[in-house]
Amino acid sequence: MTYPARFRYTKEHEWIDPQGDTGVVGITHYAQDQLGDVVYVELPEVGESFHAMDTFGTIESVKTASDLYLPVSGEILEVNPEVIDHPEIVNESPHERGWLVKIRMANPAELEDLLTAEAYQAYIESLT
Repeated sequence: MTYPARFRYTKEHEWIDPQGDTGVVGITHYAQDQLGDVVYVELPEVGESFHAMDTFGTIESVKTASDLYLPVSGEILEVNPEVIDHPEIVNESPHERGWLVKIRMANPAELEDLLTAEAYQAYIESLT
C-alpha cells in the first residue's frame, strides 16, 4: 500500500489531506484493514469544534469499536453522509470516497506535528 504523500498521519491511524485552511480527515488503509468489515460510523455535528487528538467519533467493525481522533484542532464543516449510510465504503476506499469529515483548521501549523507518508509507512512496518 502506498500512502498519499500530501496527507499527514497520526500514530492512531487517521489521515488529514490539507487543502489551504481546511482539511479532509479519514482513517488509513492500515486502520481499516486492522478493523475488518466496518459496519457503523458515528460522526460529529457540523459546527462542532475539537482540539488536536480529541475524540470526534467512533467506528465499529464486526471485530471491535474504535475512537476516531482529529489530527489537528478545528471546526467540523462537513460530514460524509455516504459513510453513515454505507460504512463499508471506509473499507473499499479509505483514502478517497471513505473520508469522514472536512474541517476548518484552527492552527494549520499543527500539521507539522504529524507524520509524513514516509514516516507513517515506517511506523506501521515497525508494528508488524
